[in-house]
Amino acid sequence: MSTSTRASHGLKVGVDSTKAASQSQAMWRFLNNDSVTPGALVEPLQQMVREECAHSGSAFVLVVHDWCKLDFKSHTSKKDVAQITHKHDIGYELMVSLAVEADQGIPLALIAANLRTSKQVHSTMKSAPKAKVGHLGQIAPVMDEVEQMGLGRTPVHVIDREGDSLGHFRQWSQKKHLFLVRCDDRRVKWNGQSVLLSEINEQLDREVSFKRAGKAKFHGVSVRREVAEVEVVLDNHHKTRIDGKQKDIHGEALHLRAVFVRLVDNKGYIVAEWMLLTNVPSSDADAATIGLWYYYRWKIESFFKLLKGAGHELEYWQQKTGKAILLRLLIASMACVYVWQLRRDESEAAAELRDHLMKLSGRLTKHGVESTDSGLLAGWQVMLAMLSLLENGATLPQLRRLAKAYGPPGI
Repeated sequence: MSTSTRASHGLKVGVDSTKAASQSQAMWRFLNNDSVTPGALVEPLQQMVREECAHSGSAFVLVVHDWCKLDFKSHTSKKDVAQITHKHDIGYELMVSLAVEADQGIPLALIAANLRTSKQVHSTMKSAPKAKVGHLGQIAPVMDEVEQMGLGRTPVHVIDREGDSLGHFRQWSQKKHLFLVRCDDRRVKWNGQSVLLSEINEQLDREVSFKRAGKAKFHGVSVRREVAEVEVVLDNHHKTRIDGKQKDIHGEALHLRAVFVRLVDNKGYIVAEWMLLTNVPSSDADAATIGLWYYYRWKIESFFKLLKGAGHELEYWQQKTGKAILLRLLIASMACVYVWQLRRDESEAAAELRDHLMKLSGRLTKHGVESTDSGLLAGWQVMLAMLSLLENGATLPQLRRLAKAYGPPGI
């Protein structure tokens, strides 16, 4: 597989002498082979996470869950696309669970994925969710399977504010899953009083309870992180749908940690702030660590960007079914893993290779930035094409002669 452009929907010439059309046909057969399953293709990715966790110094591995829409409204050949929201919002709905190293926030690999079409949900899991299951209904089965993967580290499931649901908090806690969720301004009990989380945040600010917790980047600018935490109780009823009717459920009271995180610029202004709820014990991770773990959640957004816009151009893939799209996505994810491994390799050989790949890619970077994921992907494909050409009969003098004969002056 290769990185793509919007005008190049198939495979480029690879490491043999076959043409791009032949390779595209071979890939079509592979993706439409009934014996090729998402579960089989995700296993190497899961194994890579096991190997990385075996060398990790942390007792935890973060599993970040998120959803994104794959826009295919202009692809009339796809007959199983779904209407996501309004009638012009057509495509597939993708859920990804990304393993992230807990100490430094390094993305490791995709370990689970669901792709919802108009007909069904294609999944890497042993039991795919039903097509009508909502976003949060997909989380608990993934949590259960992650526990069975034998990653070698305790998973902490990180979810954005869409995961702020008391009923699901109770469901996850009953199964002893650890979670970290960004929440809205919900009402909780604190010191025996019913208060809003925003009111707790304001009181902690007045009492100067926020402590410095290191540096972070906000829109490329260095800022400082500050954190504070309290223990709160969630004992309200939650709503759930039973036999098509919404009912109030009075579940057990949950004792959770409310962690407040804010980013402060060098002038003392708050540029961003989050309210987090977690059941991770304070003895295992202090407030600063919890805030840092949520900060690492952004890695999944970068992964989506790499798939959709900066590396693989996923929304321009021509496969005709959701299953084929998911299978190709899993293969593309393996290329992302390679890039992440190359970027964190501190050897001289890796640094030299990164330098060559960025030059071949032609991608620009900010001052002081050695490489980017998308640049390494693009440069690697150029290098593979060069090796293919040289290994199949072309010589450097021959290429130089042709370039001088037919190319612009000065070559």
